[in-house]
Amino acid sequence: MSNNYFDKKDLKKFGNITQWQKEMGDKFFDWYGEVFKEGALTPREKSLIALAVAHAIQCPYCIDAYSDSCLKKGADEEQMMEAVHVAAAIKAGTTLVYGVQMMNHVEDKLM
Repeated sequence: MSNNYFDKKDLKKFGNITQWQKEMGDKFFDWYGEVFKEGALTPREKSLIALAVAHAIQCPYCIDAYSDSCLKKGADEEQMMEAVHVAAAIKAGTTLVYGVQMMNHVEDKLM
C-alpha cells in the first residue's frame, strides 16, 4: 500500500473501472472517445482544454495524461502554460464573483 493517494501507476489502471460496473464503464469510455475525436475543435485544442480543466480541478492523473497528450498532439510548453493560466484566471474569477453573494448578504443584514 502506498503512503499517498496519488500513485502514478494508478493512471495505467484507469481502464479497470469497467471491472465492477462494465456496462456504465463501457458507456463512459465510448462517450469519452467520441468527445476527443476531431470535431468543431481539433484533438490538440481539446487536449489543451482538458489540461486546463485538469489544473482547475487539481487532478494529478489528468495533469500527467493531458500534458503527454498535448505534447503528442503538437502543443508546445508556452501554449500549455497559457491554457493553465486561462484555467487559473477563470477559477480566480469564480472565487471573486461569489463575493457578490457575500456583498448581497451583508447588505441585507446591514439594511
